[in-house]
Amino acid sequence: LPRLVREFVAQNNTSQIKHVIQILSQEFALSQHPHSRKGGLIGLAACSIALGKDSGLYLKELIEPVLTCFNDADSRLRYYACEALYNIVKVARGSVLPHFNVLFDGLSKLAADPDPNVKSGSELLDRLLKDIVTESNQFDLVGFIPLLRERIYSNNQYARQFIISWILVLESVPDINLLDYLPEILDGLFQILGDNSKEIRKMCEVALGEFLKEIKKNPSSVKFAEMANILVIHCQAADDLIQLTAMCWMREFIQLAGRVMLPYSSGILTAVLPCLSYDDRKKNIKEVANVCNQSLMKLVIPEDDEMDEAKPSMTIPAEPTSEESLSKPEAVTTGESQKELDVTTLNQPLLFPCSCERIQVTLNLDGIVQVLDYHLSDTSIGMMTRIAVLKWLYHLYIKTPRKMFRHTDSLFPILLRTLSDESDEVILKDLELLAEIASSPAGQTEEGHGPSDGSDVRPGPVELHVPARAGQLSSSSTKGLECSPSTPTMNSYFYKFMINLLKRFSSERKLLEARGAFIIRQLCLLLNAENIFHSMADILLREEDLKFASTMVHTLNTILLTSSELFQLRNQLKDLKTPESRNLFCCLYRSWCHNPVTTVSLCFLTQNYKHAYDLIQKFGDLEVTVDFLTEVDKLVQLIECPIFTYLRLQLLDVKNNPYLIKALYGLLMLLPQSSAFQLLSHRLQCVPNPELMQTTDNTKPSTSFKRTAASNIDYTELLQHFEKVQNKHLEARHQRAGRAEQLDRRVVL
Repeated sequence: LPRLVREFVAQNNTSQIKHVIQILSQEFALSQHPHSRKGGLIGLAACSIALGKDSGLYLKELIEPVLTCFNDADSRLRYYACEALYNIVKVARGSVLPHFNVLFDGLSKLAADPDPNVKSGSELLDRLLKDIVTESNQFDLVGFIPLLRERIYSNNQYARQFIISWILVLESVPDINLLDYLPEILDGLFQILGDNSKEIRKMCEVALGEFLKEIKKNPSSVKFAEMANILVIHCQAADDLIQLTAMCWMREFIQLAGRVMLPYSSGILTAVLPCLSYDDRKKNIKEVANVCNQSLMKLVIPEDDEMDEAKPSMTIPAEPTSEESLSKPEAVTTGESQKELDVTTLNQPLLFPCSCERIQVTLNLDGIVQVLDYHLSDTSIGMMTRIAVLKWLYHLYIKTPRKMFRHTDSLFPILLRTLSDESDEVILKDLELLAEIASSPAGQTEEGHGPSDGSDVRPGPVELHVPARAGQLSSSSTKGLECSPSTPTMNSYFYKFMINLLKRFSSERKLLEARGAFIIRQLCLLLNAENIFHSMADILLREEDLKFASTMVHTLNTILLTSSELFQLRNQLKDLKTPESRNLFCCLYRSWCHNPVTTVSLCFLTQNYKHAYDLIQKFGDLEVTVDFLTEVDKLVQLIECPIFTYLRLQLLDVKNNPYLIKALYGLLMLLPQSSAFQLLSHRLQCVPNPELMQTTDNTKPSTSFKRTAASNIDYTELLQHFEKVQNKHLEARHQRAGRAEQLDRRVVL
């Protein structure tokens, strides 16, 4: 046969050569008889050897029948077919490249062959084909990629090993730029990374590592946007190696591509945020996820708040919605999903009108807020994730306040619920965020367009509005400026925040008992303490639940008298020298009337001793309960604290402070024979004889002179208001007692 073919070649008898190949193919290689098929395969190989360099002219006729035999049920025949194709390819060399796809397709099937001899033969053929591709510069990568993308989703271990080996070969060839087509095969590579075989996982890890090195070397030619969604999905994989590798890629993408990744922020956050609460068993993933989170946060800039959505911007592939991201927690497992991951090509970037060049992208704030809201609402989410969510929201309110305030009404309920969190750190971050919302100039709305309180506003006989003095915010005002309510650093949301906070305390008394003081003290550090007490007093004045109002006033009073954060406010109230301080005293007094003992303590703090004495005289008309006596006991203990040092020193000036002594004796007469009674009695026994304390030094002004500054306060009206409020409380107690009695009767019946 070889001699016959050589003669035809020498005669340039093409038709006879084709006729010989056709006979070998049709009558032998494709025969029904197995021995004929074997003979045909040997004949085709011999024919190819005889043709030599001219075999390239007849490759289609030579290869097709051999490839058909790859599917033969007889393993011996498959081995003969593999051997025949090896000889054909060895002779043709580079001429087989136009037929590479069909050869690759056949080899990929043999790689998974159950027969070891066939598999061994296919490996020899595979190495030969790799050598040919490596030494050639005519490889058709564009035509090969669709086949590679299809075969890469095979679940067979040997087929996967075959695919990875070819990717490594193509990646090593300098003339072949496989990086351009990485978006086509990246999803499949991550699928193979989850294989059960350690060897295959290692090979795939090496391949991905080589790609990542190439990306770092040539970031300008990388199609980051087309691969972002693929990484988002695999960052949520159940397999630790897949998740860690995808997270490392995401970290590099964010750092290399910068703001190109910003449109995919909601998907990235969906993948990254849960990882922040991983324990030490997944420490590596947690650390990389934290870097991703921090790097992504830095991409949000103030210009994102200034961009008008109506203006044309650079076309960036749309990111998956949060629902899509949340519905794909694990890696995709089918080849068809690759089509869903395909995204449009990145256009040429536009630039910001600023000195430094930045790619103009549209920040999908709605998607980001939706993801953050979801993770903050999920009670199963870990503490570190909740902290990260609150940091993100705070960062967005700092960088893009105008756009963020569109979401404030929807975020407010969940932020208020977060105050009940078990972690103090979470509550601190939550309070920082709420304080920023309440004090940001961007939150100041025009009259008639203020925040809608809706059902959050406590129902009452009087509609609550932002006070006129607190309604206007100067554009030049700065956060943290110490000022009175007449020049507040608060916006339209401040009053709404105070209303909802008190409502939260009212509906969740355990929160008030356990964290109430902590929350209010932190708010006094973050915001203006005077504004907080002024607004809460104003709200409590209209409170219908009188029992809650009394409890809340007691809590606020304790904070006012004991917290170091309120030192400045106490000094302001101590002298009542300014109209603002007197206005604050009157506002607090009217609400403090819900609790008689706290009202007296406020008078002690502001040195209104005569009025304190007048109030104590009214106590004889009140219902003296155990709770009432307990509060008097606590007030006596407070008088012995450093806060009231000035009050105790004023006992030396008997002549100018008679009402202080009378008020203290009044408290003494209210107390039963208890430890508090003994404590106050001993203190009053130390009051000196007025005659012994007389002095000839008349240059020092008397203490009573201090009170002239507050002479414009109508104490008679305040006393009447106190009596009115106490009558309401008495009536409410009688009603509660009546309802309790009726309930007891029903139980008896």
